[in-house]
Amino acid sequence: MTALLVPYESLNAQQCRQVEAIEVHKEQIKFSGDIYGALHSLLSKPCPGVKGFALLVEDIPVAFLLLKRPPALPAWANEHSATLHALQVDQRAQGKGYGKACLQALPAAARQAFPEIKAIELSVDADNEAAIALYAKFGFVDSGEAYKGRIGYERRMGLVF
Repeated sequence: MTALLVPYESLNAQQCRQVEAIEVHKEQIKFSGDIYGALHSLLSKPCPGVKGFALLVEDIPVAFLLLKRPPALPAWANEHSATLHALQVDQRAQGKGYGKACLQALPAAARQAFPEIKAIELSVDADNEAAIALYAKFGFVDSGEAYKGRIGYERRMGLVF
């Protein structure tokens, strides 16, 4: 599998349409949102603090994610970090290691997009043990802090460079 995490703005028109067709399983939407919400936050009010990335496999987008920095950085994040949002692997491509490929490529993509950052942070539902284990496998460390999120308690995890 050759997978490449590329900036959204580098996609051609066909690849942008393919990103728009990404669908996640219904039970995942409460955690990651859907592609329409992710693209809306990227495209409706363009901001240098929000960058989108697509995971391409044989030039076809199979996953999407957002990174945020000030002025779009969430209140829970450290000012020297970028935050991960809306990680979505198309349901037709799940189970093939594409979520892992995104996380593996993420540090380099984040540093290229935001050279000043010192870490990547994310927020994950405290009951989402599978996601917490996956993030930990890629070096993200639980801060030990939980806070009330939009759907329940969430944990902050970070990957320091």
